[in-house]
Amino acid sequence: MKISTKGRYGLTIMIELAKKYGEGPVALKTIAKANNLSEHYLEQIVSPLRNARLVKSIRGAYGGYTLANEPTEITAGDVIRVLEGPIQLVEGIEDEEPAKRELWMRISDAIKNVLDNTTLDDLAKHSEDESGKEGYMFYI
Repeated sequence: MKISTKGRYGLTIMIELAKKYGEGPVALKTIAKANNLSEHYLEQIVSPLRNARLVKSIRGAYGGYTLANEPTEITAGDVIRVLEGPIQLVEGIEDEEPAKRELWMRISDAIKNVLDNTTLDDLAKHSEDESGKEGYMFYI
């Protein structure tokens, strides 16, 4: 399984919005500058997140985006599924021998478990608590 830049940048947007949750809308320009990303690319990524009702857009001079729900209610899995599609480790596992099929299913379940049990709140708090330290380590 490979997460594309679309999925990684989408998580970046969502984590930034989680950090600012309750403070009003955040402009994509602000997120782009803070993370050294293309604002134009972030605009393309935020559209499916808005369509999936994970974010809300607010128009106007002081507009931007906010999370549609609390950061504790949105998981990394929600974001990845919207931007990357279904979470699959290996395609065509039904043709594999039983031992390998079981292995692929167990690994896939472990990945889904990590993504579905990691909220934006977890990621936002980790980023704030661990700034300057090693990155977040997931054990599967």
